[in-house]
Amino acid sequence: MKRNILLSRNISKFIGVFLLFTLTSCSPTPASPAPTEAIQPPSETPLPATEITIPTETIIPTPSPIPMERAQYTLFAILDYAAKKVEVEESILYPNKSGETLNDLLLAVEPNYWPSGFVLHEIFVDEVPANYTLEGQRLIIPLTTPLTPNQSIEINLRYTLNLPFAEQGDPSVIRARIYGYTNRQVNLTNWYPFVVPRQNGEWILPEPWYFGEHLVYDAADYEVNFKTNDPAVVVAASANAESNAEWTRYKLEAGRAFVLSASPEFKVFSTEVGGIRVYSYYYPLFEIPAEEVLNVTAKAIELYSQLYGPYPHKSLSAVQGDFNDGMEYSALYFQSHGFYNTYDGTAQNYLTFVSAHETAHQWFFESVANNQADEPWLDEMLCTYSERIYYENYHPEAINWWWAARMFDYTPNTWVDLLVSENPTERAYWGSSYFHGAYFLEELRARIGDEVFFAFLKDYRTQNAQKIGTGDDFFRILREHTKVDFSDLTIKYFRAPH
Repeated sequence: MKRNILLSRNISKFIGVFLLFTLTSCSPTPASPAPTEAIQPPSETPLPATEITIPTETIIPTPSPIPMERAQYTLFAILDYAAKKVEVEESILYPNKSGETLNDLLLAVEPNYWPSGFVLHEIFVDEVPANYTLEGQRLIIPLTTPLTPNQSIEINLRYTLNLPFAEQGDPSVIRARIYGYTNRQVNLTNWYPFVVPRQNGEWILPEPWYFGEHLVYDAADYEVNFKTNDPAVVVAASANAESNAEWTRYKLEAGRAFVLSASPEFKVFSTEVGGIRVYSYYYPLFEIPAEEVLNVTAKAIELYSQLYGPYPHKSLSAVQGDFNDGMEYSALYFQSHGFYNTYDGTAQNYLTFVSAHETAHQWFFESVANNQADEPWLDEMLCTYSERIYYENYHPEAINWWWAARMFDYTPNTWVDLLVSENPTERAYWGSSYFHGAYFLEELRARIGDEVFFAFLKDYRTQNAQKIGTGDDFFRILREHTKVDFSDLTIKYFRAPH
């Protein structure tokens, strides 16, 4: 791919200078007045001193640049579907919102976990070739000139992704079951380098664990230009598609993680709710469960928008994964292939409540982010309990079934606020972050009442929208809404005092 972001920008600058020069040099000179029959000489009588004026140059103030609210990512990516390879050019405009002077930048590069999975061809910082170190997921760029607070910097990268086979259950590859390719689809998740959050003087990039999530994301704006060499490939993405010459362009504002999924076998249902376009991508022979996914997602958007505040984007895509796993990203989530197989045509099944769960992540993970390695309960607890809220509004007759089906192997001898890595097994992780958290919210709701409970959840989302929320934020905002004593519940469910 020969589209060079640096070159394009320099050409634009040259054209701008050329036009400025042309407009200046070609401005018409005022014509001399036509001679008249009698031109009177100027009067020799001096003007009073008070009437003498000295012309001065008019100075037009230069407007101050508008500070960037968020980092801006622009990507041009070409997928060779048959070769399972992606050629990428990426530009990052990064504003320093940390409040401190930065001497380096840390980018997460997940594809580098696989041998030859990430081949970096060139990297520039403010148009100058940059030094860097790349080890595992950590790309460190030392800055020759420190980046002061509210100053912005531009990073340009060109690289190749050699996609791994995402074999389910491969113990040697962390989260391989999503990123990469399967027999039926290509999934680009956490596929581009991104600058990780900076908090309390440190870059936040936890090490991955064998289950759960570990990445933490700042909100950022994305423009992704994408194309593939196979015209039969259907693409699901974190935004609505639009044309950009030979590219398909996607724009996402204030997103956490832009994702693409591609397959020549995809079919798609779509609907609209409240001006939001909802998509359900599926494989042939799965029309009935795919319609259930579409309907649950649309109804959950409508419900959660009322309870938690407006949905943050213009679209939401649900994608049938060619694997037995579900996962949320910005304006897109994967649904486990196994749940499509076991769908029985009723609301009392995993496909229904997991679709409600994954939709809720657009509020808790997407709008309000959290440290998924250290405080996984913050989003998983709220999204699991959102399943219960979905059922009480749409299928109240199935609430008791949901508690039994969802918590069938739940054991309460744990803490909600464990790190992901403190759980010995994935089921133990579900028990602490998901199930124990749901029981805590059920007791908390009964203690403080529905009106206060839902006002608190909406305010938690409002105060932390586009931010990274913490457990301290959660309990601080809760106490702003109630004077009811719930200290016994925090002692019962949480290891750390709140």
